[in-house]
Amino acid sequence: MQIQECSAIVTGGASGLGNGTARVLADAGAKVVIVDLPSSRGDEAAAEFGGTFVPADVTNAEQVQVAVDTAQSLAPLRITVNCAGIATAGRTVGREGPLGLEGFERTIRINLIGTFNVTRLAAAAMASNDPVESQSLPGVPATKERGVIVNTASVAAFDGQIGQAAYSASKGGVASMTLPIARDLSKLLIRVMTIAPGIMKTPMMAGMPDDVQRSLEEQIPHPSRMGTPGEYAALVRHIVENPLLNGEVIRLDGAIRMQPK
Repeated sequence: MQIQECSAIVTGGASGLGNGTARVLADAGAKVVIVDLPSSRGDEAAAEFGGTFVPADVTNAEQVQVAVDTAQSLAPLRITVNCAGIATAGRTVGREGPLGLEGFERTIRINLIGTFNVTRLAAAAMASNDPVESQSLPGVPATKERGVIVNTASVAAFDGQIGQAAYSASKGGVASMTLPIARDLSKLLIRVMTIAPGIMKTPMMAGMPDDVQRSLEEQIPHPSRMGTPGEYAALVRHIVENPLLNGEVIRLDGAIRMQPK
């Protein structure tokens, strides 16, 4: 998929993986729309690279539709990257009793249902656009496409640790729906991929004590450091530009397999 002359939506684009992705796509020529909460620094982040900020809760259909319509007004919407989400922790049964159902439901709603909500609305807009021929990689036939959607899971979808029942369930759902949605959208010439990051240097992780960060980095076989938003964004760009990548989950984790705790 050619990145120039199209628009791209990046949820959670005000910081972290989403912000790194928004910058890379803008540098490659896309008209980028950052979707993040009204309380985020979305306006400031978008202004830094000439993007557009639309405040929205990813679980709210009306607010997300405004973001989709905004992107379509800038250029045909052909790229959507879902990075919005929350990280939660809590044992199924802890010192104060069973895990609260409200917290479990909130995690599922934001991470899984929010991802699907953005995916379905973005895909509907992509389906209304004329297909374009992808840029030909060396030795690769040109491929007609309408769009690419990249969702974000986590290694916790496969290696969930103690206290990650809600988070792992939400990210496992994102991973599991990748193939069926890709199959659903194949006739519309829309691809769907998921990235499952490992330990990444996001603002949340950067706020942890240095010794905790070092301990986590030591668990990563190679390279023994946290991943960066730039590495995540580079993979997003490759997915967008490689027409054979579809219906798959890619771990981006330095070969880590998370221990129980």
